[in-house]
Amino acid sequence: MPSPEPAALPPRLVSAMDAFGRHISAERGLSPHTVRAYLGDVRSLLEHAALAGITGPGELDIGVLRGWLGEQHGGGRSRATLARRAAAARTFTAFARARGLLDADPGPLLGTPRTPRRLPQVLRQDQVAAVLETSGRGISSPRDRALALRDAAIMELLYATGIRVGELCGLDLGGLDEERRTVRVLGKGGRERTVPAGIPAVRAVRAWTREGRPVIAGPGSGHALFLGARGGRLDQRAVRRVVHASIAAVPGTPDAGPHGLRHAAATHLLEGGADLRSVQEILGHASLTSTQIYTHVSVERLRSVYRQAHPRA
Repeated sequence: MPSPEPAALPPRLVSAMDAFGRHISAERGLSPHTVRAYLGDVRSLLEHAALAGITGPGELDIGVLRGWLGEQHGGGRSRATLARRAAAARTFTAFARARGLLDADPGPLLGTPRTPRRLPQVLRQDQVAAVLETSGRGISSPRDRALALRDAAIMELLYATGIRVGELCGLDLGGLDEERRTVRVLGKGGRERTVPAGIPAVRAVRAWTREGRPVIAGPGSGHALFLGARGGRLDQRAVRRVVHASIAAVPGTPDAGPHGLRHAAATHLLEGGADLRSVQEILGHASLTSTQIYTHVSVERLRSVYRQAHPRA
């Protein structure tokens, strides 16, 4: 049986959704990708509400929210999608309540199934070392060598700092302080933080900026630190291709992208004795709970700590 056509949204619902879009984009500083996803979810909710005869945000209640989410579940949406859509609905109703469009916020009453959080396979320290050692080798032409220097700098910097791929693409010239060995990063929500970087990463970035970048740079390069093959600011898809290809070039390593290097950096920091709070600061997590998901302490280290610390070990 075909699904019903989406209802045309009444003007008051359209106005509320537009205001919500401006709020999460300009005031909360969410990424364009997140804004698009949230607005799509909220539109779905409001279309469901309109089909039920609702004409304004003040008529939304927990019954409408649960009916909409149940419809999503019946349509075969994954638990991850349901969790995101419920989060979008709660964010919208909280916004509507704060703006006086709702007398009471039904969002906190909306429950969603827990989403299992799968961790990527973790590259061992020796595997990462092998990947970084082979990155950019065997290149002869000046342009190919320039791109190889860029790729080597990308790999070193991602692993050294654990920054997100979007944060790496947003780096400008001068973002790396070579003397202090730190990187100034603009993270989620427009929050700026300073992240330490190791000597190999600083050297790799220096080689790229001095020897590689001038070969690739053009009129559209601006102040971007990392450039694409055509001279513009490097985009995230290109970084993912670089990381996957670099890791695949070393036999026996599990397939991983930039997130896998981020996870490896956090794991290896913990294995080296870093505390969870410090790793949280490096990764730029607002909540320590998020850091616990990204980090995985090896059983060997746990056993070592137990043997050293427990009186009856």
